[in-house]
Amino acid sequence: MHELSIAQSIVESVLNEVNKKNYSNVTTIALRIGALTDIVPDALQFGFDVIKAETVLASTKLEIELIPVKGKCNNCNKDFEVKEFIFVCPECSSFDIKTENGTELDIAY
Repeated sequence: MHELSIAQSIVESVLNEVNKKNYSNVTTIALRIGALTDIVPDALQFGFDVIKAETVLASTKLEIELIPVKGKCNNCNKDFEVKEFIFVCPECSSFDIKTENGTELDIAY
């Protein structure tokens, strides 16, 4: 369950910022998570809730934005959203695809 270690890293990162900037309260932490990261949002939320409990983030809400996989065909230059993890260009049926989105794991704010 790598979600627990990710939750721990998020809490540590935010607590570092809280201490640096002398914030008294953090109401929301927003994450951007790509579909290719293999992160289970519910497991991440659970881990976050457990880890934040004994910190100043105890009442902080976690918002998760799921980022779909997007690709660009190296053959015809078509930009497209990858559906059902089928990496084939919908325009020319090429398998020569460059992944443009879907691997994000960012604290947005």
